[in-house]
Amino acid sequence: MAPDVTLAGRKKWVALLFLALGVAMIILDATVVNVAIPTMVKDLGLTTTDAEWVNAIYALTFASLLLLSGRLADLFGRRLMFMSGVVVFAVASALVAASTGPAGLVGARALQGVGAAMMLPASLSVLNAVYRGRDRAVAFAVWGATIGGMAALGPLVGGWLTTYASWHWAFLINIPIAIAVVVGVFLLVPETRDDSLRRGVDLPGAVLGTLGLALLVFGLIEGQNYGWWSPKKPFEAAGIDWPLTTLSPAAAGLLLGVVALLVFVVVERARRRADRVVLVDIALFRIKTFGWGNAVAALVSLGEFGLLFTLPLFLQSVIGYDALQTGVILLALAAGSFVASGAGAGLAQRVGPVLIVRTGMALEVLGVLLISAVISTSVTGWALAPGLFVYGLGVGFATAQLTGVILSEVPVSESGQASAVQSTSRQMGAAIGTALLGATLIAGLGSVTAELTDRGVPEPVADQVTTTVQNSAGTAVVALPAQPGGDVLFAGASSGFASATRDVGFVAAGLIGLGFLASLFLPRNAARTEAAGYVTAAEERDASAAG
Repeated sequence: MAPDVTLAGRKKWVALLFLALGVAMIILDATVVNVAIPTMVKDLGLTTTDAEWVNAIYALTFASLLLLSGRLADLFGRRLMFMSGVVVFAVASALVAASTGPAGLVGARALQGVGAAMMLPASLSVLNAVYRGRDRAVAFAVWGATIGGMAALGPLVGGWLTTYASWHWAFLINIPIAIAVVVGVFLLVPETRDDSLRRGVDLPGAVLGTLGLALLVFGLIEGQNYGWWSPKKPFEAAGIDWPLTTLSPAAAGLLLGVVALLVFVVVERARRRADRVVLVDIALFRIKTFGWGNAVAALVSLGEFGLLFTLPLFLQSVIGYDALQTGVILLALAAGSFVASGAGAGLAQRVGPVLIVRTGMALEVLGVLLISAVISTSVTGWALAPGLFVYGLGVGFATAQLTGVILSEVPVSESGQASAVQSTSRQMGAAIGTALLGATLIAGLGSVTAELTDRGVPEPVADQVTTTVQNSAGTAVVALPAQPGGDVLFAGASSGFASATRDVGFVAAGLIGLGFLASLFLPRNAARTEAAGYVTAAEERDASAAG
């Protein structure tokens, strides 16, 4: 049972500020490393594989531990889990900054992922537990705007710190933020937990869920690198070489991950029928808003952040912007996100959150198409700004309101695991989307050969340049002018990169469009009573249980 711990008065908004600040750290470090990694490679002597694992290990531990941390938050306290995660994240950030070699760096990034997994679902379940009615709608809007806005601000912050301080400060900045968050949350946010839950942890579910998600994320991240089926290159980890010659480690991870997750669902169903402790109550998916809402979240995430993956690469490799200039351009996206989040709660009261979600996804599609339409080898930041702003509006509307819709009918007593499931849906969607859009980018860069041969470059040379550009995800383009005949090589490769970036945009728009279609299955009036300030069905169930 969840006691009445509703926040009120000025205190609730100050508390929300500290919770949002904690979430901002997670998103910031998920994006800031993209602009800091080139400098880190030089300073620490990282290989290409090392650099890949700096990003991959964070995503791996983050996504795989969300379900377990959500359950533990319900059991032991959502505020406690959030603050513990902040401490772990801060310690890991200090370890990243102090790293002198690849092993310590990758290990510290893994620990950051653990802290992030503890924080994200706990932050959302705290909001679900301590805010009510209109306040909850506003809190969800701020939470969503923080994610959308920081995803755009991350490259700017990372670029500024890397350029004017050092890459170490891109991580050390988390320490004073973490201290402020821990103190603020401890003083202002009440503790909530579900005292009616049976003590103990679903060990089989925890092992199967964590392992399944970890293997699936590994396969999605490394498929392009090591081969989606047959091995493309040797794989070695902890001194052990991959033994199979017909099946890549990424393919094995995908297959084993799917099997583990299927077994996880069977085990969780069986344990629930036997009235035993479960990691995830599969029955939650019978709630239409929760089941379809998670489907929408996963589908939208397929394409939502693909733009942020490809556009900075294009702007820095072809247009010649540095990391800081690229971050400034992406401010248009952040501005749109913050404007939408501020307006979204009020609009949701009038027309209902579901309509705002659909409007947001439609704006995302429009924004991505506007950006794709102006992509060229001479595009400017001003030309990109309108599309980025519209896209940001869509993210601000859709992300914030969708979160409220997903959790609107979930009992507060189960908000920890429900928050973890929705966070997992988003993370898995983002992982799958990154893999799809990454593959689209690599395939699109194949057009470099035709662009070069049309300019008179011999086909063997064109093929060699294309392979180099593909293997570097386009970043090798910037070095082409220094080669013999470099101006022609750069012009052809730049044109091919522009074409590939447009392809990525069109695919991303299509994936977000699938999410829009899935949203049509959400009940039109879902969560509308909450947005209007009335009691939700979930709160009625909690009140009945308390009575």
